Order: sequence, then structure tokens, then C-alpha cells
Amino acid sequence: MGSFLPSTAAERREMLAFLGLRSADELYAAVPPEVFLSQPPDLPPPKAELEVRRTMEGLAARNKVFRTILRGAGAYDHYIPAAVGRIASKESFVTAYTPYQAEISQGVLQAIFEYQTMICELTGMDVSNASVYDGAAAAAEAVAMTRERGRSAAVVSAAIHPDVLATIRTYCFGSDTDLIVAPAPGGITDLSALKGLLTGKTACVYVQQPNFFGLIEPCDAIAEAVHEAGAKLILGVVPSTLGVLKSPREWGADIAVGEGQPLGLPLGWGGPYLGFMAATSALMRRLPGRIVGQTTDKNGERAFVLTLQAREQHIRREKASSNICSNQALCALTASVYLSMMGPEGLRQVGGQCYAKAHWFADELCKLKGVKRRHSGEFFLEFVTDLPVPPERVLSALEQKNILGGLPVEGGILWCVTEKHTRRQLEEALAVIGEVCLP
Repeated sequence: MGSFLPSTAAERREMLAFLGLRSADELYAAVPPEVFLSQPPDLPPPKAELEVRRTMEGLAARNKVFRTILRGAGAYDHYIPAAVGRIASKESFVTAYTPYQAEISQGVLQAIFEYQTMICELTGMDVSNASVYDGAAAAAEAVAMTRERGRSAAVVSAAIHPDVLATIRTYCFGSDTDLIVAPAPGGITDLSALKGLLTGKTACVYVQQPNFFGLIEPCDAIAEAVHEAGAKLILGVVPSTLGVLKSPREWGADIAVGEGQPLGLPLGWGGPYLGFMAATSALMRRLPGRIVGQTTDKNGERAFVLTLQAREQHIRREKASSNICSNQALCALTASVYLSMMGPEGLRQVGGQCYAKAHWFADELCKLKGVKRRHSGEFFLEFVTDLPVPPERVLSALEQKNILGGLPVEGGILWCVTEKHTRRQLEEALAVIGEVCLP
């Protein structure tokens, strides 16, 4: 249901009189005449509201909504308590927008401040910004913020999400940053090879934990090698794993980034999502976007302000390390509501169930003839299997049972299991896969 804000003819006349105009056309007096349409555009005839609704419902009915989703790869099907959407969709939140005198909007600033606080608690970092567009943008922005005089090369693991790598590559192309990909044989970053790529020109190393294949990277050893080389470690993390795994700070990261979709945001056909960024205090002034801080007003009451926002992002763009001037405030508020409702124990339960169910499903899959895990390393909620038949046959058979299978990757399938999956759902999927894999 959308909003419609009408105005009467009398109200329009009143507004024009206030502006000293005789008609709305005078609002565009400075626009060159050739810009205007000489005749109405060639569009189909108008439809009644009911007809439009039926058309849109017909288009929506063509979408495939799966009952069981065994695909992750950056967007995860987690349980979202009903109260999260109910609270986040309150009109006062949905319609809020920070004006140019930001301190007037104390509610928006407080919501961002609470979000930043929770992201710092989640990652173990000292400071967080108000969010960026998505997880891939957060990773690329983090690489950009580590550049300094004499250090303009970035090393990234080959085991990160391909879309994140593509985004980082685009950013590096635009900023003349050398991008070097460290090999990941066996699905894990090759530590020896990584060390050989580190030089005095290396600004940062980006690693994902767990990585794209769901495997746990040796981040302690990676952090030690990176810091010995004088570079910064950027760790991309899946937030739903942080109730169980060590925090990015505990791994030794200087910057933590990730996709915030698992924090209460539905899959939504790919968005909108948010990218979270947090860093140590030493890197605070390099964080892109906005940082909201807490202070007191003239009456000694708690108040919120935009504490830090680089002017170069607005008026000296050629000298800026980032041109991001906005944030995903409503998505960030949704993440805050989710984190508040779940709490540390709730996150631990989510992570624990994801880990246990993914391992059970992997073990059962590998009991099927010809199915085996591709990588032997420890994993969390995702893993890759090789199959005795083409992945497309397995995925097609699952789709016929209203199950979205894993992501096809290089002849195998990347599976994902979350806390939402029941044993019955997983057994149903196993039965379908087993039948397809029969010789």
C-alpha cells in the first residue's frame, strides 16, 4: 500500500501566490524550451487503479518463491522475528531523513549511534561508520582507505566472494591501485604464497572469514604476516557467525567489513542490504561516510551529533579517498532491532545451529554414492561437494520439489544450511539428490 498526498486547487493557488507566481509553468521559466516535450509521450492509455494492481500481481506471481533454500554465497535465509519488520516499518522510521542540519534529527542520529555501537560490539572494533551500500562496497572502500604514501598495492585472497573481488578490482582500477590475488589451493589462502606477495608497497590484505567456500581461514597467522610487512589486515566476515567464531579484532584485523543482510534483512530478491564497516581507533579518520557521536546539549542532556565526516567527500572530491556521502539508515536500523532482540545468546544459538546442521547435512550428503566434500578444511555454514552427475541435474530435480539447491561452482555445488532448516527439509533434499545420483 503506497502513500498519496493530494493538494486541492485552492492549496496550489495559495502556494503559487506565496512564491509570487501565476502558474506552475513559471517554476520552469529558466529551462530551455527545447527540453520540454512538444506533445505527450507515446504511452498506453491509462488504467484504473484496480487494473494496475491486477497487472502487478500477475507479474509478481511469476516470481518463484522456494519453500526450502539451500543457497547462501553472500545472502542467507535466516529466521527473522516478526517484531523486527513491525518495528522497523513504523512510519516515523520509514519516512525519516537526515536534513543538512543533521543535529535537528536526533532520532535518526540516535538510531545510527546505536547501530554503530552494536557493530563495534559484534566485531570487537573501536569505531564504526553509519554503513555503506552493501558488503562488496564496504570491502572495496576498506581497501581504498588503507592507501598511503608509498603503499598503494592491495593483496586479496582468491577464496573471497567473486562479486566482492570484482568490486574491489573496479575500485582499484579507478584509483590506480595494484591488485594482487593470492592463490588459494584447496579452498584456503596459501599462507606461504601470501607472504611472498607482501612488499614495502603493500597497503593491505583482504581475507574473508569464513571464506567463499565456507572454510575457516588461518587468520591468526595471516594477521601476523601482514603486520610484519607493515600492512593492514581487512577481514570480511559473515555476521551470523560472530556469536561463535572469534571477532575480527581477536583475529588481529585492523578493519572489519561485511554484508549486513543476515542481521534481520530478508533476501528480497537481492536487496536492499547494507555494508558494515568498523576499524581500530588509529584508522577512525579514514573511515568513509558518516560517524555519529554522543555528547550533551546546553542543558546537560544526552544528544547526538555527526562527529566525523570528511569534507573531501563533498567539496574536494578529487582529493577524497571515498565519495560516499550517504548510508543505509533504514537497513541499519533494522539490523539494530534484530541484534537487540537476539542478544549475544541468540546470536550464539543461531551460529551454533548453523554449524551443527551444516555439518550434519554434509555428513549425510557424503554417504550418497559418488558425493564427497571438495575441501577437507574446517567449515562453518557452507561447504562444496563434488557429484557423480552434472550439478544442473541435481538443481533441476530439487527445483521440481520446490527446493532451491546450492550454488553451482566449478562442477560442484556450494551448499548452505542455516538455523531455519528442519531435519525433515534436509532429509527431503537428501532423498532427491540421492535419487539423481543413482547410477
